[in-house]
Amino acid sequence: MKSENSVVVSNLSVKFGDFYAVKNISFQVKKGEIFGFLGANGAGKTTTIKVLCGVQHPTTGDVSVNNETYKNIGALKKQIGYMSQKFTLYDDLTVYENLSFNSSLRKLERSFFQKRIKELMDFIGFDYALDTLVSSLPGGIKQQVSLVVSMLHDPEVIFLDEPTAGVTPFYRNKFWELIRMLSKKGKTVFVTTHYMDEAEYCDRIALMRTGEMIALDSPVNLKKNVFPEPLLEITKLNASNNSIDILKNDENIISLLPFGSRYHLILKNKNSLEPFLKKYAGSFFIKEIEPNLEDVFVRLVEGDR
Repeated sequence: MKSENSVVVSNLSVKFGDFYAVKNISFQVKKGEIFGFLGANGAGKTTTIKVLCGVQHPTTGDVSVNNETYKNIGALKKQIGYMSQKFTLYDDLTVYENLSFNSSLRKLERSFFQKRIKELMDFIGFDYALDTLVSSLPGGIKQQVSLVVSMLHDPEVIFLDEPTAGVTPFYRNKFWELIRMLSKKGKTVFVTTHYMDEAEYCDRIALMRTGEMIALDSPVNLKKNVFPEPLLEITKLNASNNSIDILKNDENIISLLPFGSRYHLILKNKNSLEPFLKKYAGSFFIKEIEPNLEDVFVRLVEGDR
């Protein structure tokens, strides 16, 4: 009987000399789930994906994707699609030539390939001619074609490594519509992103820091559990003064971090809220806010400063 999990990682470590790129992480991803894998650069995200795709072998631990492992690389490759953060299609080839080339690498039967082209181009709503040079396509459309390439062989698990980096907000939204459609079709999507608003679309999120997993939960639960204390947004009433300095020695403040022209501030507890509002109302515009995933990321991944 096959597992309901598409991805299983058990006590995975990847070590280079004395350096742990990934250190003893374990998690599972369910079939049809949109799973976000977040962390700062160097956190171990790409190394973990390489292990899952069979490109990098684990130092210790076990991984499987749709019950296949790197020990049977041919079977594993049939289960996975991969789209890198850098655009990998050939600009001087047409869309069809790129698709045909990748089909030949996969050794797909011609009848299957022609069927998949129609299915996938309809899926992304591609309305250009297939003989269009890739170099003439808008960046967002190129990313969609790159997604098609990763799905030509109809994989069950699709790894997307920073898929919308450098893409306009319109095409980012369009791309995430496609991701949600893939999930509804039962495909498992494993995605990394630096855009915290995109991470809100994930069913669950794993947060990585220096090779270790420090949190794993739904976006809603992460925000609720990471911020049991009041979170305030404050703005200086007089931009020219140094009123922010008076907050730095307040013992009721856990964290004070800039967010654009404003600051996000964490108080010790709810009992501190009313006295704080009264004390600083003359210096700041203050409102209590709900945390977003950027707040969670800053607090957990970068740490309180």
